[in-house]
Amino acid sequence: MVVHIQDEQEIANFKFFWQRWGRWIFALLIVLALTYLSYVLYQGHVRSNNEKAADVFETFVTQADAKNLEGSKKVLLQLQKDYPDTMNATQATLMMAGTVFDAGMYDEAIQHLQWVKSRQNSDLLQTIVAQRLAIVYLQQKKYPEALKALDVQVDNHYKPTLLETKGDILLAQKKNAEATTAYQQALNLLPKENVQREIIQMKIITMN
Repeated sequence: MVVHIQDEQEIANFKFFWQRWGRWIFALLIVLALTYLSYVLYQGHVRSNNEKAADVFETFVTQADAKNLEGSKKVLLQLQKDYPDTMNATQATLMMAGTVFDAGMYDEAIQHLQWVKSRQNSDLLQTIVAQRLAIVYLQQKKYPEALKALDVQVDNHYKPTLLETKGDILLAQKKNAEATTAYQQALNLLPKENVQREIIQMKIITMN
């Protein structure tokens, strides 16, 4: 009898709890289910997008290998338009920047590098873009723009590359003392076993 009363009491308590909180729990479960479903669909969309972008990128590489600049540009525009957030679009744009730079098309190289800079926030890519932009401006003898391009906030691990490039720009301006300072700052941040140290030290020796 006692057990029966306890069972009825538990059922009554459960009914009271469900009447008071049941709809909120149900709503929470719905939200969690929709959130999970959205995540699964998003991941599927990203995966599908990356696969499609990879196919387009292969076409870009084929055109580039064939030295078909116009064909490469057309495929690049498709990548940038349809798959702007993929690494394939970033890689193709950096490749095109290098191609047009080698062809002396410096302004176009800058446009491609700026495109990557505006869409990729990783320290590695920001460093790569900053250095390449600086080199393009250096080639144009636009020294203030070259130095400004290097003014990006990145982890200390990447700063030696920017400081070495800064030294190169200052050296091109015959500002040897300032170039030496930039090179030395790069050396101070590089590990002792890094092979880049020898190159920078050679640059310093060559100036003296």
